[in-house]
Amino acid sequence: MTYQEHVIYVTEEGLAKIKEELAFLTTVKREELALKLEAAIKQGDLSENADYHAAKEEQGFIEGRIKDLEDSLRRAEIISEEVSTDRVRVGTTVTVQEEGVDDEETYYIVGVHEADPGNGRISNESPFGRALLGAKKGQTVTALTPGGQIQLQVKNIS
Repeated sequence: MTYQEHVIYVTEEGLAKIKEELAFLTTVKREELALKLEAAIKQGDLSENADYHAAKEEQGFIEGRIKDLEDSLRRAEIISEEVSTDRVRVGTTVTVQEEGVDDEETYYIVGVHEADPGNGRISNESPFGRALLGAKKGQTVTALTPGGQIQLQVKNIS
């Protein structure tokens, strides 16, 4: 499977947000940039025109973001509301306990666009997410994090 064929998992809400951002960028932002570029071009010499160069740089960023969002929409797969809980999958909530730590932590496994670790939403592509995918209740998995390897025991899947 090539990178372009890689599935992007999203909830219905996440898909709506991607579509909303794409619509904003392709309409409002493109129009704003066109006006900025037009005004900068009217100033004359483009080789030393800071406004022109800033607008072109912003245009490149926005066009790149539009391409990313369009690609994500092509590869999007909606996370099912009725996910089997026999194993950790995208769309499940998993409670884990790190080896040597008393507290348990609970995470909702989501696609990369909706990851928000501070709010318990981890990406299936994150070190924790990759390690947990496919694990069963009671199983201990090893997550390779920037701080080194950690052991996580799966306490519950819902």
